[in-house]
Amino acid sequence: MRERDTRVAIALTGVGKRYDIVSCFAALTNTIAVDPNPLAPAQYAAQVRVAPPRIDDPAYVPFLQELCEQHAVGAVLPLTDLDIEVLARAREDGLLPAMTPSSQVARATYDKYEAHMMLERLGLPSPPTVLPGDDLDSLRYPVMVKPRRGSGARSIHLAHTPDQARFFVDYVQEPTMVQWAMGGEEMSIDCLGDLEGRCLNAIPRTMLESRGGESIKGQVLHDRELIDLGARVMEALAVRGPATIQIFRDPEIGIGITDVNTRFGGAFPGPAYAAREGRSYPELIVRMAAGDQIEPHVGDFTSGMTFTRYYWQLELDQQMQPTGRELVRPEPHRPLPPRR
Repeated sequence: MRERDTRVAIALTGVGKRYDIVSCFAALTNTIAVDPNPLAPAQYAAQVRVAPPRIDDPAYVPFLQELCEQHAVGAVLPLTDLDIEVLARAREDGLLPAMTPSSQVARATYDKYEAHMMLERLGLPSPPTVLPGDDLDSLRYPVMVKPRRGSGARSIHLAHTPDQARFFVDYVQEPTMVQWAMGGEEMSIDCLGDLEGRCLNAIPRTMLESRGGESIKGQVLHDRELIDLGARVMEALAVRGPATIQIFRDPEIGIGITDVNTRFGGAFPGPAYAAREGRSYPELIVRMAAGDQIEPHVGDFTSGMTFTRYYWQLELDQQMQPTGRELVRPEPHRPLPPRR
């Protein structure tokens, strides 16, 4: 008789193509990938994959409740913005062990203008931002016209004049806002909060190259100003679980926060490589899900590593099962001589 697996499980929703995240959790414990798309590649890295109802379906949360009971799930983490508020409300109602901020913070951070207003109320740096109905002629240009609920750098337009700003406001077919076009270097801070909303760590990184709003090349920095800012934001918002804070160091106005995503960011490998042994964010999340108390260790990581991401693929058979066949057999990474 096979011994029953008593490890706490982790459920990840909206896994999409985040094979890196799912595989890290699956290497640590039983992992359930929740995604309605049968071709979502990341689900094939998990031990269990399930197709849920739509997020706006009343059956969505009960479906996740049953999943948690069936698989002894200790934590539910969203990998997209779409269901963070739904999971946050379910956590507040005692229905799911979701690692999210409060539903109020989840709602505000999903709307970039509301996030700006919230950051200002909390005394946190946010670039000058207005709504299209405000006086666009009085703004200093250039500005960015952005969807309030945009993601993946979708429909963001640089306007150099009030007429251009009004054109892009009319052109984008959803609610927008108008924000100071930040100059200087763009960076992100990958953070993790515990179940009480304390910041456990904050790891800054450069954004050397991005595609579709997702960082594909970057370097981990030990920048004390950014580390402290990440911790301030996390604790002001009482974020439980991961978050990514995007910032610019503008030469005129200094640091400005342009986005707060209360989930893992696109450059998940950055903090994964930088964390000390046993302190990667997936490891800490699994420990918290099992009931461990983690002490904050903000600023304790290794800096200087660069990551560069690439694409890969899976072959599925007629039953939508991975064949295990690779186009190229993966080889162990070997040290290379320095480039000349």
